[in-house]
Amino acid sequence: MLLSENIKMAIHQLKANKLRTFLTMLGIIIGIASVIAIITVGDAMTKSVMNSLNSMGTNNIEFYLTSKSTTDKDGNVETTGVERDMKDSDYFTDKMMTSLKDSFGDRIAGISLSAELANGKATQGQKYARIAIKGLNSYALTQKKLTILAGAPISDRDQNASSKVALVSDRYVQNMYGQNADLKSVLAKHVEMVSGSSYYSYTIVGVYKYSEDQNKMMTGEASNGSGKNLQTDCYIPLSVAQQALHSDALYGDFTVIAGTTDDATQLKDDISKYLNQHFYENNDAYMADGYSMQADIKQSGEMMGTLKLAISAIAAISLLVGGIGVMNIMVVSITERTREIGTRKALGATNRSIKMQFIIEALVICLIGGIIGMILGSVIGIAISKMIGFVAVPSISSVVISLLFSMGFGVFFGYYPASKAAKMNPIDALRYE
Repeated sequence: MLLSENIKMAIHQLKANKLRTFLTMLGIIIGIASVIAIITVGDAMTKSVMNSLNSMGTNNIEFYLTSKSTTDKDGNVETTGVERDMKDSDYFTDKMMTSLKDSFGDRIAGISLSAELANGKATQGQKYARIAIKGLNSYALTQKKLTILAGAPISDRDQNASSKVALVSDRYVQNMYGQNADLKSVLAKHVEMVSGSSYYSYTIVGVYKYSEDQNKMMTGEASNGSGKNLQTDCYIPLSVAQQALHSDALYGDFTVIAGTTDDATQLKDDISKYLNQHFYENNDAYMADGYSMQADIKQSGEMMGTLKLAISAIAAISLLVGGIGVMNIMVVSITERTREIGTRKALGATNRSIKMQFIIEALVICLIGGIIGMILGSVIGIAISKMIGFVAVPSISSVVISLLFSMGFGVFFGYYPASKAAKMNPIDALRYE
């Protein structure tokens, strides 16, 4: 019997028992829908989380000072340095930054440096705005990824000339000049603030868009205050901040931007080793250490992938239940059609054609159920993803794999009843009542 005839016969048989066919398919539909929905939501969450982590800079490597320590054979960290407060000689210096650039060349795209100057209330007559004044070099400003709404960012010329200029937020402008203030109108005006016994005054050269999400991303903390009491950052050239602090170029930490993302983890280890060998080998208390987000991003991706796989495997149990349901209903169907099988064998049908007929019937049930489950799972997955705030697109690979699984289940669970039907004795089958 031709394949097309077997398919037509299978569809005809399924139509003859619509309710039973639907109930048989239900297990397959639920199983496939569950798997695809979970994979769709899991992919959406993973993509969103990975994009958020990547936006923080996969090629950024943070370096900081820590107490000298060693690791014993059991992996335990032992402090070997002297416990004391930090001295000027312990900090990172511009000499070290220059040495790193010369030694590592193109492996370093840039070095981000910053200095906290002061925070408090900037005043303008009776109006005020809470700000934190921070000195940043050009690379640090680039890493902030600020959206400039008016004016221009602080230039390299401003950095080199130690110009007393500042970038302020649109929230600062609203608090100082009103909600509907023209942002361009504040350019060239001054930011003035008294903190302790110090007075600070800078000329506004640009206004950036304040972002709560960006603030959390950069600081790891929620915004300080709200409305009139919201504190935003006022950025000035790093050299200006250092002059105001009356200190040499000393840093407790800095960030290296790796030339390529693939090199970030190795570069972290190489720079840490270089600093400790050349600058901290004789330091009695402190050593340099680094942190690269790349390793955490990779680990997070693997963890979420494992979690998604585990949940999908649990959901796939329903596919097994559905497959057993298919096998059960096929056994019932064969029992009901025993005389039909006997008649076909008496007319010359081979065992192979009988077996193929029932395997194709099981295959059609699972395939149709799989297609319905695929559509249902995609809809559910997209709906759930939107409800929790993620953008979802069903994975083509998950759809294809699910359909192949449903077809595989059809063959697997249809084989036993089909084989049973093929082995029937035609005489006994014809006598069956």
